Amino acid sequence: MDHMNNETSPTPGAAPCPVRREFAMRFTSSTRGARLARRLVSHRLDSWGHPYTGGVNETLALITSELAANAVRHGHVAGRDFHVRLSESAGSPRTLRVEVTDTRTERVPLLTTQEPPGDDESGRGLLIVARLASRWAVGPRVDGPGKTVWAELWLPGETLAPSPVSHFPANA
Repeated sequence: MDHMNNETSPTPGAAPCPVRREFAMRFTSSTRGARLARRLVSHRLDSWGHPYTGGVNETLALITSELAANAVRHGHVAGRDFHVRLSESAGSPRTLRVEVTDTRTERVPLLTTQEPPGDDESGRGLLIVARLASRWAVGPRVDGPGKTVWAELWLPGETLAPSPVSHFPANA
């Protein structure tokens, strides 16, 4: 199953409707900002009933961490922040969605399933996202220059829940 195909989304980048609840915040484009984004998403998920040590929270926190790190590493524009939006849909399947938006237009991630060569320490973030998310894609930023990378997680018990973090090969 190819989770990197954005063709499954009728409107790439559009949030599932209706949105049951939402959290959004801007973060400084730094490693500290990326860590804070992960922590606050995890905290919000816990307050929404997805406990810190649960698979849903751990999986979405890791996805957020990878997307935020990419926004800092590859989407940084001096003096510009990145934006994170977390939402939960009320539809079926109930879906958690995280969107990370930066202001860099010319650096769009490639939708590829290729592992980086050798022991490269970078280049695996979106492969992790692809394996953990129910679906994900990248699209143009709606309200200005830049892009939004989003990932969705279908909630367990709804339909086709993705594998939890503990089943990711790196954590074996």
